[in-house]
Amino acid sequence: MNDLPPFSHTPAEEISSVHDRVVSSFLKHKTRTIEYRLKQLRSLYWGIKDEEPALTEALKFDLGKSAYEAYLSEIGWCLNDILFVCTNLEKWMKDESAPDIPLTNLLMRPRIRKDPLGAVLIIGAYNFPYQLTLGPLIGAIAAGCTAVIKPSENAPHAARIMQHIVEQSLDPEAYRVVQGAIPETTALLEQKWDKIFYTGNATVGKIIAKKAAETLTPVTLELGGRNPAIVSKNADTKLAARRVLWTKLFNAGQVCVSQNYVMVDREVLPAFLHELGVALKEFQPKGAKDNEDYSHIINERQWSRLKTMLDSTNGKIIYGGHADKETLLFEPTVVQVESADDALIKEESFGPLIPILPVSNLEEAIRTANEVHATPLGLYTFGTNAENAKVLAETRSGGATMNDAMFHASMPTLAFGGVGDSGQGAYRGKSSFDSFTHRRSVTQTPGWMEGMLAVRYPPYTAGKLKKLKQMQDLKPDFDRQGKVKRSLLWLLLSMGGKGTISVGVRWAVFVSLIAIGARLAVSR
Repeated sequence: MNDLPPFSHTPAEEISSVHDRVVSSFLKHKTRTIEYRLKQLRSLYWGIKDEEPALTEALKFDLGKSAYEAYLSEIGWCLNDILFVCTNLEKWMKDESAPDIPLTNLLMRPRIRKDPLGAVLIIGAYNFPYQLTLGPLIGAIAAGCTAVIKPSENAPHAARIMQHIVEQSLDPEAYRVVQGAIPETTALLEQKWDKIFYTGNATVGKIIAKKAAETLTPVTLELGGRNPAIVSKNADTKLAARRVLWTKLFNAGQVCVSQNYVMVDREVLPAFLHELGVALKEFQPKGAKDNEDYSHIINERQWSRLKTMLDSTNGKIIYGGHADKETLLFEPTVVQVESADDALIKEESFGPLIPILPVSNLEEAIRTANEVHATPLGLYTFGTNAENAKVLAETRSGGATMNDAMFHASMPTLAFGGVGDSGQGAYRGKSSFDSFTHRRSVTQTPGWMEGMLAVRYPPYTAGKLKKLKQMQDLKPDFDRQGKVKRSLLWLLLSMGGKGTISVGVRWAVFVSLIAIGARLAVSR
């Protein structure tokens, strides 16, 4: 790390030329071949692998992140993602057969071609700087796009090492890094991109979406939300407490999918709070201050925001509460609140605050979740299968995990994204390839079919219209009251249930009827 140049902002006057360079590179079509894409991905793999110690050190500087968390959610994640993409890329790039095509149209060879979108902009986030910046880049390379990445300036050491890896590993004509904050991001957004991929907060997401709309640029927005967790009266309180707490300890709660508040049935509230205390002592036996595996808050501004939220609550602190501005330490803090209007619930904390809101029943929990934030990024429910199914059926969220916390977001090959105001679009695994790919519908009409296509040419006659209707009109299987029409054959074949014996009996009856009909026809 010490051998690298210090973090410095890219001069604003150079940004347009960086943009033009990657656009020009894409228009040379060299990124379209699988050989080129695989070469870039493999080179990026070794660039990350060789710099693993520096990558780990950078995360320690920026976030106080432990080597364990650095590898689990960042370095190992990106390395495995590259290998998964390399293994499957040839299959993903192949043309797909178009679905639901009438027999006559198959002669035109309808298919779906996978084309790269073009030159794309990727704006990363600070909480998982490698995963949330290099992860989308892996998808862009796999799809055949050129790209500019803008790492978060709030994690400057991670940004420095990413720039070094990109410059050493990838084609400099096609992949570039721009460093900076608001002025540099603004300059980037002034350029015309073929897609913008942003991870961060909703406030900035709206600015990006508005700016992108000026040039009809598509966007993927990975935002956050006031994610609820629900603990029913039938939940395993020990299991729920351990899993919820782990989520809030991970990266000191600076995780967009961690639960923002926990609603607990009053019947099991004492047991749940007790189990939280037991788990906290187990996970941090020396407390948060002396725990080397516990991250600090990214910067003073975010620390102060969390402290203001905690100072504004009307709730009762059950565990934790200590915070040190000098070291940016913020203890995991459990607070029992009595209203969804509490300061700890009204805003996304994005930190180790754990508000506990007692509820009378599951219906109240579902109603509250929908009122607090109708479309959060994540939702977590602890209860019986029936209770969990009810919650899923009566809520919305980008993703959900039942009887665990944020597990759906920890699967690197499972599509990840928001819904409503928690984001749009998805990525990870094949979805990363899809995110930067245009599915292009293609047909090819043979010359010998000209006679068959004559019906489409003017002049349009009544005879041609009649023929056209015969060729393309589908027939409804329902009447004017919307009831499905059932033929005698369907009624015969559907009698008697679904068992093997019943099916056999139905077919025997059907065959017998046909035989009887045949004999009657012969006798005539």
